[in-house]
Amino acid sequence: MEYFDYFKLIVLPFFISLASVWIIHPHIVKVAKVKGIVDNPNARKLQKEPVPVLGGVAVFFGIFMSFSFANMLAECSELFVLMTSMLLMLYLGSIDDILDLRAVSRLIVQIGAVLVLIYMGGDYEIDHMYGLAGIQALPQWIAVPLTVFAAVGIINATNLIDGVDGLSSGFGVMASIVFSVAFFYTGDYPMVILCAATVGSLTLFFLHNVFGKKSKMFIGDGGTLMLGIILAAYVIRLICSAQPLDGAALPNERASVIPFTLAVLSIPVFDTLRVMSTRILSGHSPFHPDKTHLHHMFIDLGFSHVITTVSILTLNSLVIAVWAATCFAGCSANTQTLVVFATSIACTFGLYRAILTFKQRYPERYARLSEFIRVRQPRRDGWFLTVQKIVDSI
Repeated sequence: MEYFDYFKLIVLPFFISLASVWIIHPHIVKVAKVKGIVDNPNARKLQKEPVPVLGGVAVFFGIFMSFSFANMLAECSELFVLMTSMLLMLYLGSIDDILDLRAVSRLIVQIGAVLVLIYMGGDYEIDHMYGLAGIQALPQWIAVPLTVFAAVGIINATNLIDGVDGLSSGFGVMASIVFSVAFFYTGDYPMVILCAATVGSLTLFFLHNVFGKKSKMFIGDGGTLMLGIILAAYVIRLICSAQPLDGAALPNERASVIPFTLAVLSIPVFDTLRVMSTRILSGHSPFHPDKTHLHHMFIDLGFSHVITTVSILTLNSLVIAVWAATCFAGCSANTQTLVVFATSIACTFGLYRAILTFKQRYPERYARLSEFIRVRQPRRDGWFLTVQKIVDSI
């Protein structure tokens, strides 16, 4: 591949989306403040003052502009069906940010957006398991519900991790970078462009979200639902289009794609499963809001928003590293899947239960530990204020 190919697939989409967000971000912040489209603090939320909540609009604008320009040099028009589903999610989430929609209404629109991908987008259907657990091709009456279930689960898992500054956007950047490598390997270059555009849009938003004061804005449900369907598209598309270069290793490598995708999304997916199962066992709706997510645990321990984000991304990276180790060790796809499941459960169910048990049995030690962590957190002075001034000025 020539240098110009790298430019049009990665560099150009990244910088166009980055520049687009840079241009539109301050205008969206101004509109949100004037119109009162803000996230107000309450007992469940962690911020102490109203924050504009239209960050998803800026991110979508960056990705859209990147597609528009990149399509002049590289064929990626097939992704405009995905853009339709992204737009549906953006509208749904933005309306929910303003009007607080019912969970059923959200679910119906999410299913509709996934069905658009399945029936209009082409390669967006999980119709083969490549021998994983002894399962091969799936009939459509199983493939379609399975795809809808997986995609809607990923969308909501992505939405539910949006609880601290930089977490959803930081996770989106990490996942997009990892998936871009996989898509580059399989030769799915339109998805490489999508990954690069998503990284560009989310990177600048991440800086404003974490370091900004005047320019601070939340990504909102519009942004997280849109990011969720992007991540779902990554997973489904990779499973559909995996074409390993070594034909002799084809069956195992294709099957290994499934534990790989599970590893990349491990913390959001398994933490959501933990939270929802706990709510159901407690007699509450699985969609009942509370403060039992993994990021709430880190905040309660005394970690700052930034360190909480870094900690959760590190946990997720650990799961990916464990998957990679089993893959390079020549383990079967079934073994890889079991190891990813076990590691993900340990990093979510196990970690949360261990910290909660420690807090309940040794409250005084827990209090001292929390105070120790709080005292040693990076303070919002010095270099932080310098970065904040730079970010607010761009």
